[in-house]
Amino acid sequence: MSETSVLVVGAGPVGLTAALELRRRGVDVVIVDRLPEPPQYAKAVGIQPRTLEVWDAMGVVRPALDVSAPMHGQIVYVDGRQVMRLELELPEDVPYRFVCMPQYATERVLTQALAEHGTVVRRGVELTGFERTADGVVAALRDGDDTTRLVARYLVGCDGAHSAVRKGLGVSFDGDAFPEEYMLADVELDWSMPGGYGIRASTTSDGTTTDMMVCIPLPGTGRYRLSTFVAPDLATSASGAGAVAHGLEGGHRPTLRHIQAVLDRLAPEPTRADALRWSSVFRISHRLAGSYGGGRVFLAGDAAHIHPPTGAQGMNTGIQDAYNLGWKLALAVQGRAADGLLDSYDAERRPVGEEVVGRTVRHARQGLGAGETDAATAIAREAQLLLGYRDSPLVGSAGPHGSGPAPGDRAPDATGLRQDAVASPLRLHDLLRHPGHTVLLWAPTAQALQAQRQLAEHATDRFGDALRAYVLVAGSTGSPADGRVLRDDAGRAARAYGFDGAVAAVVVRPDGYVGFRAQDPALEALAAHLGRILRPGW
Repeated sequence: MSETSVLVVGAGPVGLTAALELRRRGVDVVIVDRLPEPPQYAKAVGIQPRTLEVWDAMGVVRPALDVSAPMHGQIVYVDGRQVMRLELELPEDVPYRFVCMPQYATERVLTQALAEHGTVVRRGVELTGFERTADGVVAALRDGDDTTRLVARYLVGCDGAHSAVRKGLGVSFDGDAFPEEYMLADVELDWSMPGGYGIRASTTSDGTTTDMMVCIPLPGTGRYRLSTFVAPDLATSASGAGAVAHGLEGGHRPTLRHIQAVLDRLAPEPTRADALRWSSVFRISHRLAGSYGGGRVFLAGDAAHIHPPTGAQGMNTGIQDAYNLGWKLALAVQGRAADGLLDSYDAERRPVGEEVVGRTVRHARQGLGAGETDAATAIAREAQLLLGYRDSPLVGSAGPHGSGPAPGDRAPDATGLRQDAVASPLRLHDLLRHPGHTVLLWAPTAQALQAQRQLAEHATDRFGDALRAYVLVAGSTGSPADGRVLRDDAGRAARAYGFDGAVAAVVVRPDGYVGFRAQDPALEALAAHLGRILRPGW
């Protein structure tokens, strides 16, 4: 039997993210997918700003942006009349905006990055079962007519709504299905609608939607992913009782004739469809796994949660599942994880999945933004910038954190940091592009600078490659900025993190969330926090 540290089942965006995060940290990985070739569909196309931040840290944001299109907002028509134009505006300190790209392009970018780290997806290989042992799992893999066994210390199921890993765990997957069936198509439209905007058009009767289409822009001239109610001649029957009715229906493919009929009924102006690249019929369910796993076996993405595509939350949530799990699993493989670290995956991510499932179901039934009272908050939530882990057992503080992010919140970006040896200003997120924790030490005065510099050096000496430490000094001090010291000339970092006249420290986790805050920090306070994460001795 062959062996590996981690077996990842499923090579969609979530599985590829999990494998890439492990390979970035030097962990050996086998990733398998039952499909012999990557599917060429534009199923999940919306990429949230938070996902772009994640890809920035992973080193894949530039190739992703190269094959994406901006999503500026949405224009809504009801009964032939424009009723809303929503602009997807975000604060200037958020480094990325909303973009769209076909799912096959997302998978291609991540697959290439994974190959550059020495791992190639094993395609046409299906997990047929696994046995848990004290030290890991023994997985049965079918490759054509051959069945082999693979010993892995950990197993990560990213194998979709019908997950074999979830079924093997015996984990519940409770929820329900939407009765409606839909069509998807990747087409070119010759209308004059403004570029970079989603177009939603519907008809109503007595306040009920009777017909609907949503067109999301894709890279290319006039190219959109169109979704709408299924045409009567393509409608299918749902699976048997208790089955998960979610995903694409093979063998029922809309043609240009079907798409043109929708446009003739609903398009805001006379429009012709052309260049049909891909199409399918699909169903929607909403379900949440009773557990995201634990011990040696974990679930991520659609294997753990499925829900309506409203607001493009599904794939992005799954990518962040894998991003959260990846750094923790790497520490466990390396023997560096504190007791209970892997348990925090379910504790942190399952509440997120529960919130996203509930929100997307509500929005699917009541309209995007239902339940929100403030437009800016609604957009930030859809951008996944407000998700966090304040109730996590891994986060904490010593003293007040003022107006800055609380432990468990996303670590904000800030521009305008300077170093004397660098010609251009730096972004604070530039400091987070490494696999470990990042300690930000605030020195509001020249007198505080020396003590904070020493603390940064002592922390780095004590914890090695588990963290990097930087001192941010107020620009008003005029202090030199070299080595681990950066000058906050414009004061943007101080405002973003709620730093004031007091000496402070913030620990940012490898996944870009604040793990710890302290006023008047000491090395032992940092060590006590990191003791929740790292095994004693690290």
